[in-house]
Amino acid sequence: MKVGLECLRSIKDELEVPILTDVHEISQVNSVLEVADVIQIPSFLCRQTDLLVAAAQSGKIVNIKKGQFASPQIMEKAVEKVQRSGNDKVMVCERGSSWGMQDLVFDPRQLVWMRKCKVPVIMDCTHVCQQPASFATPNMSTGFGDMVPVMARAAVAIGIDGLFIECHEDPSSAPVDGSIQLPLPLLQPLLEELLEIAKVVKYYDHK
Repeated sequence: MKVGLECLRSIKDELEVPILTDVHEISQVNSVLEVADVIQIPSFLCRQTDLLVAAAQSGKIVNIKKGQFASPQIMEKAVEKVQRSGNDKVMVCERGSSWGMQDLVFDPRQLVWMRKCKVPVIMDCTHVCQQPASFATPNMSTGFGDMVPVMARAAVAIGIDGLFIECHEDPSSAPVDGSIQLPLPLLQPLLEELLEIAKVVKYYDHK
């Protein structure tokens, strides 16, 4: 973890951008808060009360990924745990649902229902396109990277507050998640397109 945080600090200093990264254990929070601007709770840990409280007490923004097993109502409870710990800087993130059939499904209604959390709603356009490890690929997950722009367009049309998109200059050489990463040259034109969609959504929201 120490090496990873040093890499993130270098990126933050060189590019002058905020940093988001996961914590998986309470013991990691104090080290991560020295570098990260946003502490992310992984999806499978979204109900882990002690981790949510520790992240909240860091004073950083907390991004809670919705578990593949979780409902929007469960996410309301997760948000409450952070807020009751004295931190109102919290977001929730959709990343698909799974019922043990080696696939993730994106239900657009989840984004609407998570509005009841009354915090920013983020769409993870990358991992919602993931296919968990299966008998065919027991040691790694795969997915459909070409669907990332599709998911992003759908989410922005619904009216979300932010997007999570993993990018790589050459996804085929990425050490992990290469099959679902967006090639970096495609990011700017996609964002420009999404901004145009967002303008239309905001126009009709205010009519």
